[in-house]
Amino acid sequence: MLTHHQADLQRLFDARVPRYTSYPPANHFSATAGGENQAAWLASLSDDDAISLYVHIPFCRRLCWFCACRTQGTSNLRPVAAYVKDVLHEIGLVAARMTARPSLSRLHLGGGTPTILDASLAKTLLTGIFDAFDPGEDFEFSVEIDPTEASEAALRMLAEFGMNRASIGVQDFEPAVQSAIGREQSFAQTRRAVKILRKAGVRSLNVDLLYGLPHQTDETLARSLHKVLDLAPDRIALYGYAHVPWMSKRQSMIEAATLPQAQQRFELAEVARALLLQSGFTEVGIDHFARPGDGLALARDAGRLRRNFQGYTDDTAETLIGLGASAISRFAGGYCQNAAATSAYSRMVRADRLAGQRGFVLSSADRLAARMIEQLMCHFTLDTGGLEAEFPGARGDIASATRRLLDTWPDLCRYEAGRVVIARRGRPLIRVIAATLDRFVTPGMSHSLAV
Repeated sequence: MLTHHQADLQRLFDARVPRYTSYPPANHFSATAGGENQAAWLASLSDDDAISLYVHIPFCRRLCWFCACRTQGTSNLRPVAAYVKDVLHEIGLVAARMTARPSLSRLHLGGGTPTILDASLAKTLLTGIFDAFDPGEDFEFSVEIDPTEASEAALRMLAEFGMNRASIGVQDFEPAVQSAIGREQSFAQTRRAVKILRKAGVRSLNVDLLYGLPHQTDETLARSLHKVLDLAPDRIALYGYAHVPWMSKRQSMIEAATLPQAQQRFELAEVARALLLQSGFTEVGIDHFARPGDGLALARDAGRLRRNFQGYTDDTAETLIGLGASAISRFAGGYCQNAAATSAYSRMVRADRLAGQRGFVLSSADRLAARMIEQLMCHFTLDTGGLEAEFPGARGDIASATRRLLDTWPDLCRYEAGRVVIARRGRPLIRVIAATLDRFVTPGMSHSLAV
């Protein structure tokens, strides 16, 4: 049950604010920051830089109703093979704009369903990637795995190319919940995929879960979590389901009346949190849990935890290059998003054009706000001294932000030893608190629930 204090904050749980995987969020990108900025930012990279690479595979054999990602259905691999060819061509276009050859810190295949690729297509794609980019020290290669769409041959091929982290989508194991969200996936299928990955030498395993789904209760979510724990994952991402049918039409297949309300969502999150902590996991940010020796937990403890489009990360590379339809790149100067529709993306790269179609050029004020929001989201603190060292000349803006936090949230924020510290009870509301520093937030914007 909610405490009295939590009940007083209940109205804030209904707030809709950005997830802050970027600042500003992608809904503020515009066509004025497209391919020209992308080309200039690529050319500015040096051999000493480290970059991360994200490759978006937008295809799925089934379209899960809960998903709000940019995806499309296919019944065969013909469009997938054509798309892989386009991505390889884009790699050539990107590499041609780079006067240097930075090392590769991270490679992540996401989607969609990356494991829709068969072994041959996976080999073709990865050969092209590693011909163009050289892995650096502590290189990590991760792939989002759908156990219902992952052949043993394809998983082994990914491992042969160095995949050392697998992220398995589960969401929930309860049949009634799976039926309500259009995703049937048995525990046996999932366990089979895990066994193949472990046998292939994949050392790290993530599992993605959702709370706030139709028909979820404390008891059903606990049952799913116990099954997940039997898989011995190293990390668990526990996201709140974002019901945004105005953005993702397929979500209209989910009956809104079956969704838990704000108080129920909060209680579901608390039940899961308590169970995971009892099972030896440690909290990382607002929605990740990791074993104490995992890279995320170590990065948190060392103050190196960051946040990007995949959520929390221990990746320290400042540059993220997105490949494929709708993929977003992050540079020191700003963001650039590729054409969202697969057809538009393909037309651009086949015409030998970079696929960047919209984006955002960061001002010095934007970079400061982004860093402050990232500190709050990752560490629940605002390090004023560290910010003044990182942003010389911004002392007044940092002091103004500090006052705004303390004045707006006097019961949840305190100032001590040069830091604004968020109280433990305020952490579930950190997105709402971070929005205090967001000049782009306006009433009525269509974001996901804060908790």
